[in-house]
Amino acid sequence: MGDSGDSDEVVEIRRAWAAREPVVVATSGTTGERRFVEHGPASVEASCQAVSRALAVDPERDRWLACLPLSFVAGRAIVLRGEVTATPVTVHERFDVGAVGRAAGDCTLVSLVPTQLTRLLDAGAPVHRFRAVLLGGGPVPAGLVVRAADAGVAVHTTYGLAETFGGCVHDGHPLDGVTVRLDPSSGEVLVQGPILMRGYVGDDDATRAVFTDAGWLRTGDIGRFAGDGRLEIVDRLKDLVITGGVNVSPTAVERVVGSHPAFTDVCVVGVPDPEWGERVVAYVVVGDGSTTPSLDELRAFARDRLSAAELPKELWVLPEIPRTPSGKPLRRVLR
Repeated sequence: MGDSGDSDEVVEIRRAWAAREPVVVATSGTTGERRFVEHGPASVEASCQAVSRALAVDPERDRWLACLPLSFVAGRAIVLRGEVTATPVTVHERFDVGAVGRAAGDCTLVSLVPTQLTRLLDAGAPVHRFRAVLLGGGPVPAGLVVRAADAGVAVHTTYGLAETFGGCVHDGHPLDGVTVRLDPSSGEVLVQGPILMRGYVGDDDATRAVFTDAGWLRTGDIGRFAGDGRLEIVDRLKDLVITGGVNVSPTAVERVVGSHPAFTDVCVVGVPDPEWGERVVAYVVVGDGSTTPSLDELRAFARDRLSAAELPKELWVLPEIPRTPSGKPLRRVLR
């Protein structure tokens, strides 16, 4: 359900759904292997209903705000949740801090990526007026969740892929009908349930490769279960840095390096090294008025929380970290 004045793209999404045509969305392309994922009506409906149940959505009182690109699953899923559950949806053509702030309250539900939430909080936007904020699209800094909670924002962290039609795990717990387990040999997160894609468009080999013989989806993410049973994502399998025979999680290093008060953004990658195989390199964005620490100063700052293998061996300052439209860092570009 939408408003008058919907864009041609929104009208087409709704027309295709009414005709029960397959829904095709692009993967994020963070590894350079962008594919197009096809979902049938069954997986789309299963996902939309499961998200709505998890958030106790009431079509009479709730309204979704879509301010993410509709070409990716996070944006398109919001429009389709409106169609599946008869919940009103407001669609913004692009993300704008002022526009989102003005929509808060009239719209009660919104999906954001960490960068967007940070910008909204920095601007003092009334994000707390949303009843629920789904936060995903990549690693969510713990400090951001705490900051949002302190501002009265009801954040729900999400995990999912285009292949699962977006978030299928909320706050570490699978949605109704979704089962998650870890590959015992690699720690890779495996997912099963009615939300899974039909396959990759025009690539049967890739489709076969991403599913186990038992029908579990290989996510390409390494995970672990916390003591209370919550799923925690450690990193992408392809992003692990192997330095001196030691597996290093870029995300774990980013959490520590990113806590330095001089930095507003950080991305850690592994680059080829003749001695170590790969070396850990930190790319950072320095805040206005802050002094950039030297590499030795950064290593001293992080030494109590990182092992010797995890400590960055290079430090580079950038004006911004390259990211996908959904906010994921483009490590392949930095490599």
